[in-house]
Amino acid sequence: MSRDTSSSSPHPFAFVALILANAALAFGPWFVREAGTGPVAAGFWRLTLATPVLFAMAWASGWRPQPLGRSLRFALAVGGLCFAADLGSWHSGILKTTLANATLFGNSATLFYPVYGFIAMRAWPSRTQGAALLLALIGAALLMGRSYEVNPKHLVGDLLCLLAGVLYTAYFILMARARDTMAPLPVLALSTVAGILPLLVFALALGEQVMPRHWTVLVGLALCSQVLGQGLMIYALGQLSPLVVGIALLTQPIVAATIGWLAYDERLGTADLIGAALVAVALVLVRQRKAEPVQLAPVGAEDQ
Repeated sequence: MSRDTSSSSPHPFAFVALILANAALAFGPWFVREAGTGPVAAGFWRLTLATPVLFAMAWASGWRPQPLGRSLRFALAVGGLCFAADLGSWHSGILKTTLANATLFGNSATLFYPVYGFIAMRAWPSRTQGAALLLALIGAALLMGRSYEVNPKHLVGDLLCLLAGVLYTAYFILMARARDTMAPLPVLALSTVAGILPLLVFALALGEQVMPRHWTVLVGLALCSQVLGQGLMIYALGQLSPLVVGIALLTQPIVAATIGWLAYDERLGTADLIGAALVAVALVLVRQRKAEPVQLAPVGAEDQ
């Protein structure tokens, strides 16, 4: 785990950045549906078009290229590959399920990433943290339950998006480690480059249409999802605990469900609204600073 966020205070903007990141990322499925290319090709363009912007921003922030340590190179390279595989799987699943389900399963790191955090800290969650995670999971089940029961044809899309969630968790873990020694913008820029070629190869192997008929949607995907969404997310990863990050991911299906309602008449029901409310309560609980995890190891075993 990159740091003990229970004993250090994150920047006041970190939580706001996390919520804004998830709101921006929630538009990704809609952009992919409207991209006019294959779903994996859309991921390729998301990274390719974002790369020069990210490097320009990193340069403007004061970063300059320099030799990287072996562990940092590994985290950036493998993290980029995991993210490419995540995008390929998720974008393919987006076209086979609803926007809300795609976003929910694609963010199953809601569960996996906090579990990793507690394992890395060698601690059980406190009662408050456990209650927050339970409420978030119940809210998630309500958010997807009605849509899934009515539309069993979404199974393949849901499974692809679930695989994407596992890969997204691996990406989070590696990016959090990279953030130990590097600022967020160069971390994102370098890991983005690592994912471009694998996505192009995958799109060509699937026989997808790679060249778009128009660029507006793809530019929006690159700027909104990769530059703004992932940029704020990588920043938040260096500031907040895995539990806070994981539960906040559930704001994405709430926003995506609203987009699906407005754009595709994928209407929200009472269960969806209750699920969203439970996620909101979980976020309030997990933001309370007094809750400490129960240590399972001597203090000397904690991360710094």
